[in-house]
Amino acid sequence: MSQERINKLRDLINYHNYRYYVLDDPEISDAQYDSLYKELEALEKNHPELITPDSPTQRVGGAVLSGFDTVVHSVPLLSLSNIFTLDELNAFDQRVKESVKGQVKYTAELKIDGLAISLTYRDSVLIRGATRGDGQIGEDITSNLRTIPSIPLRLREFVEGDLEVRGECYMDKNAFRELNEIQVEKGAKLFANPRNAAAGSLRQLDPKVTATRKLNVFMYALGYCDQSVSDSHHEVLQWFSKLGLRTNNQSRRFDSIEEVKEFINYWQDHRDELPYEIDGIVIKVDSRSVQELLGATAKSPRWAIAYKFPPTQKTTRVTDIIVQVGRTGAVTPLALLEPIFIAGSTVSRATLHNEDNIKNKDIQIGDTVVIQKAGDIIPEVVRSLPELRTGAEKIFEMPKSCPACNSQLVREQGEAAWRCISRSCPAQLKEGLVHFASRDALDIEGMGPAVIEQLVESGLVKNPADIFKLKKDELLKLERFGEKSATNLLANIKKAKSQSLSRLLTALGIRHVGVQTAQVLAQHFGSLEKLMQASQDELANIPDIGPTIAESIYDFFNNEENRSIIKELQVLGLNFYEDKQVIGEALKDKVFVVTGTLTSFSRKEAKEAIVSLGGKVTESVSRNTDYVVAGQKPGSKLDRASELGVTILDEDQFVAILSEGGYQR
Repeated sequence: MSQERINKLRDLINYHNYRYYVLDDPEISDAQYDSLYKELEALEKNHPELITPDSPTQRVGGAVLSGFDTVVHSVPLLSLSNIFTLDELNAFDQRVKESVKGQVKYTAELKIDGLAISLTYRDSVLIRGATRGDGQIGEDITSNLRTIPSIPLRLREFVEGDLEVRGECYMDKNAFRELNEIQVEKGAKLFANPRNAAAGSLRQLDPKVTATRKLNVFMYALGYCDQSVSDSHHEVLQWFSKLGLRTNNQSRRFDSIEEVKEFINYWQDHRDELPYEIDGIVIKVDSRSVQELLGATAKSPRWAIAYKFPPTQKTTRVTDIIVQVGRTGAVTPLALLEPIFIAGSTVSRATLHNEDNIKNKDIQIGDTVVIQKAGDIIPEVVRSLPELRTGAEKIFEMPKSCPACNSQLVREQGEAAWRCISRSCPAQLKEGLVHFASRDALDIEGMGPAVIEQLVESGLVKNPADIFKLKKDELLKLERFGEKSATNLLANIKKAKSQSLSRLLTALGIRHVGVQTAQVLAQHFGSLEKLMQASQDELANIPDIGPTIAESIYDFFNNEENRSIIKELQVLGLNFYEDKQVIGEALKDKVFVVTGTLTSFSRKEAKEAIVSLGGKVTESVSRNTDYVVAGQKPGSKLDRASELGVTILDEDQFVAILSEGGYQR
C-alpha cells in the first residue's frame, strides 16, 4: 500500500512540477502542492528502503563536494561563431546553400544569456549533468543541476538507452535582483549580471546553496540519442517538450533567410520585454542530416551561427578619472560614473584604455558620455557629448609616477600604454598573483583578489612561489580564515602543482603569452627546461609566435629574478611537463570506454595512450562507442557494451592495438 501511494504521489508531484516550471500553467495552489510533497516526505521517512534517486524529494541532498570531477563529452559541445550584421547573415546563408546545392529551412532561437549545460538520461532517468568546459571536457555538476526544478529527474516518456541534451542554464531578471538584494544584506560582493550569477551558482560546492538561487533552463539541442529521432531540429525541440524538458516557446522554423531577418529585427526591438536576458538570435539549419553534411570546424559548427545584437547604449556622467596598475605594469585610466543600469547590471565605472583613447574621444572629467557594454559584458565609454558641457569640466592628465609605488612611469615608442617598470611595485604583484591563480591559469579555487590582498599585505606572499609555502597556522591568523577555509585553500594549492605546463606558462604572465600561445609552446617543447633553453630565433620560427612574442618570451626567461622564481617552483614540486603529444592517428575518431582495473596501466595512463593515437575517451557506453576496454571487476559498463554489441577488448588486446598504432611507454 505504501509503495502504491508513494508512486502515486511522485507521479502527481512530477506532473504539477511540469505544469508549473515547464508549461508555466499551474493547476493547483502552492498549499495543495506543499501538502502532496509533505505527505511523500513523511512516507519516505517511514520507508527509506523505497526512496529512489529520481524521487522529487531527492533534488537537494548529499554532502558538500570537495571539487568537481571532469566529464568527457562524447559529442563535442562546440561554441557558435558570432556575426553582427545582416550582410554576414546573407553570407552564411549563401555558404550553406552552396554546400548543399539547394534551399534549406532554418530554425531561429533566442540566444539566452547563461551557461551552456549538458544533461544525460539513461532509460529516462537523469544520470549526469555537466558544464561545456572547453567543449571536449566539462565539469560534472550533476548534484547542482538536480536542484533546478525545471530539470526533470525522470522524463515524462520512456526513452530507451542514453539520451544527451544540451541547453542553457540562466537566472531571470527578478531572481537576479533578489539575489543581489540578499548579497547587500549579507555585506557580500554583488554579482555583475545574471550570467555571472548563474555561473557562480552552478559551481557552488554545496548543492543546497545552488538550490536557493532560483535557476532555470531552456534545452535547445540534441547531443546524441540511442534511439532514432526526427531529422528536423524544430521537431526534436517539440519532442523535448513532450519528454518534459523545458524549451523556449519563441523558437520558430522558417523557409527563408528573409523570414529569419524579420525575426531578428522583432526581437532586437522587444528584447527588454522578456523576463530573462538575451544577447542575440541563434540560426540553425533545421535538417539534422544536412547539419551532419555541413560538419564543423575545430571550434564551431558550420550549420549554425549566432547573430549578436548591438550593445544597448545609455548616457551618464563621468564624476572622475583614476588610474589602475595591471600585472604587466600598464597604467590604465578608469572612468568613475554616476551609476546607471544597463544590459542587466548597474555600472559605476568603465575602462578608458589609454591616454590616446581619452584624447581621441575628447573625454573630460564631468562630461556626459554614452556608454555600452562590449559584448553585453564589459562597460566602455563610446563617446563624449561636448555639446552638453557646462564649463565646469576638467581635462584629465596622466600621472607621471606610479600611484602604487611612486616610481616614474614610461611610455615606450610605438606603445599606447604608460608603464611602471619597478619590479617591486605592489600593485603589479597583486594583479600578477590574481592572474597566476585564475581559472585559465593554475585555477586555485578560493584564492581570489580579496585573499591575495590579505596575503600580500600580511607579507606572507612576495612572489608566486610563496603561495606553495603557505602554512595553515599562518592562514588562520588572517581575517575571515577558519579551519575549514584554510584547509580547503591549502588542498587547492596542492592540487595546482599538478596542472599542465601550458597552464603554468599562462600563469607566469609572460607578456603577449595568453592561453593559446601557452598551449602552442607547451606542445612544441614538452618541458619548461627545453623552452627556457630556446633561442629567440628558434622561438620566432614556431607557427603563431613571431618576432614580437619571441622577444618577450626570451627576455622573460633570461631575467635572473624570473629564473630564480621558476627554480623555486620546480623545487616546490610544480609540474614542468606537458601531457604526451599525439603521436599518430591509428585510433583517430575511435571512441573508447575504459572500465575496471588494468594491471599495466593506471586509468589515467590508459586514457592518455588512447588520446595520443587520436582516439577519444568517454565515461558512458552508448551506440557511439567503438571499444570498451575491460579490466578486472569491470562493472555494469561491460553489460551495457554486450547489450549494444560494442567490441570488448581485454587488456592484452588493448595493449596490442596500442603497439600496432605506434604507442610506446
